[in-house]
Amino acid sequence: MEYRVAVVGATGAVGQEIISILEERDFPVAELIPIASGRSRGKTISFHGENLEVVPLRPGVFTGVDYVLSSAGSFVSTEIAREVVEAGAVLIDNTSQFRMEPDVPLVVPEVNGHRLAAHRGIIANPNCNAAILSTVLAPIHRAYRISRLFIATYQAASGAGSRAMAELQEETESILEGREYTNTVIPYQYAFNCFVHNTELMDNGYVTEEWKIINELRKILDEPGLPVNVHAVRVPVLRSHAEAVNLELEGNPSVEEIYDLLRESPGVSVYGTNGWDERGLGPTPAGVAHTDDVQVGRIRRDITGGNRYDLWITGDQLRKGAALNAVQIAESLIRVPVSVR
Repeated sequence: MEYRVAVVGATGAVGQEIISILEERDFPVAELIPIASGRSRGKTISFHGENLEVVPLRPGVFTGVDYVLSSAGSFVSTEIAREVVEAGAVLIDNTSQFRMEPDVPLVVPEVNGHRLAAHRGIIANPNCNAAILSTVLAPIHRAYRISRLFIATYQAASGAGSRAMAELQEETESILEGREYTNTVIPYQYAFNCFVHNTELMDNGYVTEEWKIINELRKILDEPGLPVNVHAVRVPVLRSHAEAVNLELEGNPSVEEIYDLLRESPGVSVYGTNGWDERGLGPTPAGVAHTDDVQVGRIRRDITGGNRYDLWITGDQLRKGAALNAVQIAESLIRVPVSVR
């Protein structure tokens, strides 16, 4: 079978990546419908050698569509959700709008693909860090039971979209040339700087990005009471996120046992030889950019004692952290079609 697929937000960074991955992985598309806001009127996108005109959101645009992969923002997701479901399509949503809804599966296929059987027409794609982290943490949790997590994220401009990536490049050039630059996307100097993630500060002192990661990891791992602490940092990297993780286990595996487990885990690559290369360097955002697997390295015992371990994880935010995961969800659905609507 082939399927009619709509991509909402088709001209954005994630939308473009979704379309590229659908072509790259030869997803069985009978018709691709690229959808974007009125600002993209007249634009075209290329798919399998054909230039397709971008169409605006309008009533009836989802009629006859099988899958809608959306990354156009929470407001748009709210607006289109009912129409998508009533049209008989499945919405795979890349925003935060539905992630914590009890009846909406939050899915990383390698981790909890079985949750797809409970979908009611909407499936949530996780926060980019939650997707990247859970790909590595889930097999460790299944084998040795994680009892506590401390995480620091180092997040690239790609997480804020194509305009933020362009702004980082422009600002870097301006500073190097001694010119003034006014930021319009990221509200701080971004080039040659880092800062707490630029999402809303909550009353508890966390920013909403940190709170998303905490709660989404708990939902994906099916551990609502798991102690998780996150410090999210924006760094001047164009593409791909990194995470420093300190975890405590109920089990007491050796470092080599953890590496052996992860070598056999889908979607995970152990970096170099036992997590290092010949220079003593672990995985890097630049090294993982434009690749599918999440890379892990620098696994070592925490010298403060106990069954605690440190890990260094990198993953392409636009691929496994967003577009690839969404396409993998669609691939899982066409292999074993499920619906309880």
